[in-house]
Amino acid sequence: MEELRRLEKFQSVVSAITRHGLLSSSTSDPASSRFLSNLVLFLVQPCGDLDIDSKLGLVSDFIPKISGHFLEAISRSIELDDEPKPVNTSSAESQKSYLKRCVMDNVVDPYSSQKHQQVVAMVGLDSMKRANSTLEDFSRSYFMFHGLEINEPQSIFRYLPLLSFTESYIYQMDALNEKIVSESASGSQVIYSSHGWNAESRALFETDPLKPLEDLLEREGLLTQRIQQEFRSGEEYWALERKLCHDLSNKNKMCLEDVMRAIHLKSFDYRVLNLLLYKLRGEEVNELHMDFLSISEFLVEVADDLFDYEDDVVENNFNVLRMFVGIFGSLNAPTELAKRISEAEEKYEQIMESLDPHLSSNYRRRCEEATKEGGKISGHTLGTWNIPAVISDEKAYRAAQR
Repeated sequence: MEELRRLEKFQSVVSAITRHGLLSSSTSDPASSRFLSNLVLFLVQPCGDLDIDSKLGLVSDFIPKISGHFLEAISRSIELDDEPKPVNTSSAESQKSYLKRCVMDNVVDPYSSQKHQQVVAMVGLDSMKRANSTLEDFSRSYFMFHGLEINEPQSIFRYLPLLSFTESYIYQMDALNEKIVSESASGSQVIYSSHGWNAESRALFETDPLKPLEDLLEREGLLTQRIQQEFRSGEEYWALERKLCHDLSNKNKMCLEDVMRAIHLKSFDYRVLNLLLYKLRGEEVNELHMDFLSISEFLVEVADDLFDYEDDVVENNFNVLRMFVGIFGSLNAPTELAKRISEAEEKYEQIMESLDPHLSSNYRRRCEEATKEGGKISGHTLGTWNIPAVISDEKAYRAAQR
C-alpha cells in the first residue's frame, strides 16, 4: 500500500508540472521526469518552520554556488563512507560475525538490484484474467504439436506458471498500447493511475516494454534468440497499430505492406509461448510446425477481426478489414481481403498435407471446435467466410453507438 501511495503521488506531480508547462511529456525523457518530480516532492516536505517561500529562497541562493565538481566530490565521499570497514577477525566469534556479514552483503536480490534489472516484470490480476482464454486456446491447439495431452493435468501444470506469467505480462503491455491508441483517437489524456498504470509504466512502454520479461526469462535460462526476435515483432506490431489507427482516424494515406505486416505480427504472443514450450521441454524447434502454425495464425487473426469488426471500429482498434477499407475504399475492400484469404488458404492446405495425418486430423477438429465455441460464422477450417458490411463513415457509426 505504501508503494501504491508513492506511485500515486509521483503520478499526480508529473501531471501537475506537465499541466503547468514545466515539463513537456512529448520531449522529456523518463529520467528527467523522475528527477523533477522527486525534486518537487522534496520541496513540499515539511522542514522545521520553513515555509515554501523560504525554501525557494534558499534553493535560489544555493544552486548558483554549487558545481558539478563539488557534487562529484560529495558523491565520492559518500561511496567511501559506504565501503565495508575492516574488522578484527582474531577471535572465533568475530570471524563468525565477519563471515555472516560478508555472506549477507554479497546476496544479490535480482528484484531490487538495478545492476541486474531496472524494472521488475510484474502482472496484475486483470491481465491474468484476460490472458486465461488465450492460454486455454494455446493449450488445446498447440500442445498436440509437442506430443502433450491436454487431458492430462500434469502436462498443463508442469508448464503453466511460466506460460501464464509470460502471456499475462504481454497482455498487460497490450492493454497499455490500446489505451494509448484510444487516447490518440479521442484526443484526451489517459489517466494511468485509474487503470493501475503510472507515468513510469508509460515511460517503460515507450522505451523497451518487454525488457523486464526478457530479463526474467534470461535469469531462468529460457531466453533464446528466436524468443527475442518475437519480442521485437511484438514491439513492431504495437508501433504499427498506433501508426495505422492514427492514420486511419486522420484519413492519412496508409501502406498495404504495413497492414499485412501488422496482421502477420499480431500473433507474436502465440509464437513466444510456442518457442518457450520448446525450450521448457528441451526440444529443438520444429520448423515445419512453426511454418504451418504461422499461416494458421494469420487466418485465425483475420477471422477474429471479421467477427470483432464493429467493436474494433468503436474502439479504434487495429482491424484488417478497417485498414483495407481505408486503403481500397468500402466497395473494393471485401474483394481485396478475400484475395489474401484465398492465397493463405492455399498455403495452409499445402503445408497441412506435409503434417502427420493424425496431427493434421486433430488440428482440424480443434479448429472446428474453437469456431463453434466462439460462436463465429467465419473460419478457415469450415471453408465459410462471412465478411461483414463495411462501415464507410466510422465517426458517424461511433456517434450512433453512444
